[in-house]
Amino acid sequence: MTKLVKKPTITKKIRTGDKVVAIAGNNRGQVGIVKSLKGETVVVQGLNVRKKHVKRTQEAPQGRIIDIERPIHVSNVKVCVDGDTAARLKVRTNGQGQRNLVYKNGDKETVYRSIKKPK
Repeated sequence: MTKLVKKPTITKKIRTGDKVVAIAGNNRGQVGIVKSLKGETVVVQGLNVRKKHVKRTQEAPQGRIIDIERPIHVSNVKVCVDGDTAARLKVRTNGQGQRNLVYKNGDKETVYRSIKKPK
Protein backbone atom coordinates (compact mmCIF):
# COMPACT_ATOMS: atom_id res chain seq x y z
CA MET A 1 0.00 0.00 0.00
CA THR A 2 1.42 3.39 -0.96
CA LYS A 3 1.23 6.46 1.20
CA LEU A 4 0.04 9.71 -0.28
CA VAL A 5 2.43 12.54 0.44
CA LYS A 6 0.87 15.98 0.60
CA LYS A 7 2.80 18.71 -1.19
CA PRO A 8 3.51 21.80 0.88
CA THR A 9 1.30 24.67 -0.17
CA ILE A 10 2.55 28.17 -0.83
CA THR A 11 0.59 30.92 0.89
CA LYS A 12 -1.60 33.09 -1.29
CA LYS A 13 -0.14 36.50 -0.52
CA ILE A 14 -0.42 37.65 -4.13
CA ARG A 15 -3.73 38.48 -5.78
CA THR A 16 -4.88 39.49 -9.23
CA GLY A 17 -4.17 43.19 -9.77
CA ASP A 18 -1.18 43.35 -7.40
CA LYS A 19 1.99 45.06 -8.61
CA VAL A 20 4.90 42.60 -8.43
CA VAL A 21 8.60 42.53 -9.24
CA ALA A 22 10.48 39.48 -10.56
CA ILE A 23 13.26 38.44 -8.17
CA ALA A 24 14.69 35.57 -10.23
CA GLY A 25 15.10 34.49 -13.83
CA ASN A 26 15.70 36.39 -17.04
CA ASN A 27 13.20 39.10 -16.10
CA ARG A 28 14.79 39.87 -12.71
CA GLY A 29 14.03 43.43 -11.60
CA GLN A 30 11.15 43.99 -14.02
CA VAL A 31 7.80 45.15 -12.65
CA GLY A 32 4.32 44.17 -13.82
CA ILE A 33 0.72 43.67 -12.73
CA VAL A 34 -0.67 40.20 -12.00
CA LYS A 35 -3.22 39.21 -14.66
CA SER A 36 -4.19 35.78 -13.34
CA LEU A 37 -3.37 33.10 -10.78
CA LYS A 38 -3.54 29.35 -11.27
CA GLY A 39 -2.20 27.02 -8.62
CA GLU A 40 1.31 28.09 -7.71
CA THR A 41 1.88 30.13 -10.87
CA VAL A 42 1.03 33.71 -11.82
CA VAL A 43 0.77 35.42 -15.19
CA VAL A 44 2.28 38.90 -15.02
CA GLN A 45 1.70 41.56 -17.66
CA GLY A 46 4.93 42.22 -19.55
CA LEU A 47 7.02 39.50 -17.87
CA ASN A 48 8.14 36.14 -19.27
CA VAL A 49 6.95 37.06 -22.79
CA ARG A 50 7.34 34.35 -25.42
CA LYS A 51 6.69 34.25 -29.16
CA LYS A 52 3.91 32.03 -30.46
CA HIS A 53 3.63 31.16 -34.13
CA VAL A 54 0.00 31.05 -35.28
CA LYS A 55 -0.96 29.25 -38.48
CA ARG A 56 -3.22 30.84 -41.02
CA THR A 57 -6.90 29.96 -40.79
CA GLN A 58 -10.03 30.81 -42.76
CA GLU A 59 -10.70 33.78 -40.45
CA ALA A 60 -7.09 35.03 -40.57
CA PRO A 61 -5.68 34.44 -44.06
CA GLN A 62 -2.10 35.20 -42.97
CA GLY A 63 -0.10 33.48 -40.28
CA ARG A 64 1.53 35.64 -37.67
CA ILE A 65 3.76 35.68 -34.61
CA ILE A 66 2.17 36.89 -31.39
CA ASP A 67 3.68 37.75 -28.01
CA ILE A 68 2.17 35.83 -25.11
CA GLU A 69 2.89 36.04 -21.37
CA ARG A 70 3.74 32.69 -19.83
CA PRO A 71 3.23 31.77 -16.15
CA ILE A 72 5.90 32.38 -13.51
CA HIS A 73 6.15 30.49 -10.22
CA VAL A 74 4.94 32.46 -7.19
CA SER A 75 8.30 32.04 -5.46
CA ASN A 76 9.98 34.10 -8.20
CA VAL A 77 7.96 37.28 -7.60
CA LYS A 78 7.52 39.70 -4.70
CA VAL A 79 4.87 42.31 -4.06
CA CYS A 80 5.85 45.93 -4.81
CA VAL A 81 5.17 48.70 -2.34
CA ASP A 82 6.05 52.39 -2.49
CA GLY A 83 6.85 52.48 -6.20
CA ASP A 84 9.08 49.63 -7.34
CA THR A 85 10.37 48.47 -3.94
CA ALA A 86 9.93 44.75 -3.25
CA ALA A 87 8.60 43.82 0.17
CA ARG A 88 8.43 40.62 2.21
CA LEU A 89 4.90 40.20 3.48
CA LYS A 90 4.21 38.69 6.90
CA VAL A 91 0.92 37.80 8.57
CA ARG A 92 0.11 39.64 11.81
CA THR A 93 -3.02 39.62 13.97
CA ASN A 94 -4.29 42.91 15.41
CA GLY A 95 -6.29 43.51 18.61
CA GLN A 96 -9.68 42.75 17.02
CA GLY A 97 -8.51 39.35 15.79
CA GLN A 98 -8.18 40.43 12.15
CA ARG A 99 -5.28 39.02 10.18
CA ASN A 100 -3.27 41.54 8.15
CA LEU A 101 -0.41 41.28 5.70
CA VAL A 102 2.31 43.67 6.84
CA TYR A 103 5.76 44.66 5.60
CA LYS A 104 8.64 46.42 7.29
CA ASN A 105 9.05 50.08 6.42
CA GLY A 106 12.22 51.08 8.21
CA ASP A 107 11.68 50.24 11.88
CA LYS A 108 7.89 50.01 11.85
CA GLU A 109 5.50 47.53 10.26
CA THR A 110 3.03 48.91 7.72
CA VAL A 111 -0.24 47.17 6.83
CA TYR A 112 -0.44 46.11 3.18
CA ARG A 113 -3.98 44.68 3.30
CA SER A 114 -6.23 42.57 5.49
CA ILE A 115 -6.88 38.86 5.02
CA LYS A 116 -10.50 37.76 5.13
CA LYS A 117 -11.15 34.60 7.09
CA PRO A 118 -12.67 31.75 5.06
CA LYS A 119 -16.25 30.97 6.03
